[in-house]
Amino acid sequence: MELQNGRPENIDNRLDKEIRVYDFLDKLGIAYQHVDHEAAMTMEACEEIDRTLGDDTTICKNLFLCNRQETNFYLLLMPGDKPFKTKDLSAQIHSARLSFAKPEYMEKYLDITPGSVSIMGLMNEHENKVQLLIDEDVMKEPYFGCHPCINTSSLKFTTDALKNKVIPALGHEPIMVKLPNPDDQIKSTTL
Repeated sequence: MELQNGRPENIDNRLDKEIRVYDFLDKLGIAYQHVDHEAAMTMEACEEIDRTLGDDTTICKNLFLCNRQETNFYLLLMPGDKPFKTKDLSAQIHSARLSFAKPEYMEKYLDITPGSVSIMGLMNEHENKVQLLIDEDVMKEPYFGCHPCINTSSLKFTTDALKNKVIPALGHEPIMVKLPNPDDQIKSTTL
């Protein structure tokens, strides 16, 4: 597994949605790196990829969520080492009963399948049906890592580029949230 600058040299066997991500980043003038790997379906499977991308890179847990009525959809970016508890998020966004959205909604709105969820999927979402939520800790590292809408590759670019170029170009103004760190929960139970 080797980190390479820019888009892959050979794009013959790549999906159109992956190529669209490289086109999108190139059009924005963003310097990025990519690495190809086996399909990464879980955070545990991403550990080797994390090492390849480097310690200075936030690798996100990307969750596609909805309310009980399946009328409001959310893409949550949070650090991979944080546990997700719906009550912590629901209170902040004033939405009761959040759950994982069905794969068909993921494909309909983001053109992404389970295991490939990424902020880059928002480039395919033109109906403004998905609210972007970002845990504030995601923005603390100098680099950001995500999939290019497929879980057999990963990208690395600056968090500054994410904040100042990618998110504005996606047209989905984020809501910043603060989910508890595992250390915070330990401290509060030991006091």
